[in-house]
Amino acid sequence: MVLINFALLIIIVWNKPVWSRDGTKIAFTSERDGNAEIYIMNADGTQQTRLTNTFDIDEWATSLSPDGTKIAFESDRDGNWQIFVMDNIPT
Repeated sequence: MVLINFALLIIIVWNKPVWSRDGTKIAFTSERDGNAEIYIMNADGTQQTRLTNTFDIDEWATSLSPDGTKIAFESDRDGNWQIFVMDNIPT
C-alpha cells in the first residue's frame, strides 16, 4: 500500500503544470500517447504543441526559463534520470 501511494505521489508531483513567468504559457506532461511527453499551450488551453516525441521514454516538464524560450525537463532517455534543457520552444 505504501508503494502505491508513493508512486501516485510521484505522478502527481511530476504532472504538475509549469507556468511561464508572464502567465501566458503552460508546460505540462501528458501520457495521452502511451508514455510521458512534454507539451506547451497558451494559458487558455489553445495551441497545444507537443515538444517531445519519444517512444517508450518518459519525460517530465520541470521549469520554463524566465523569457519562456527554454524548458528544463527530466528524462530517462539514456537509462538514467537527468535534467535536459530544450532551446527555442514555441512562444
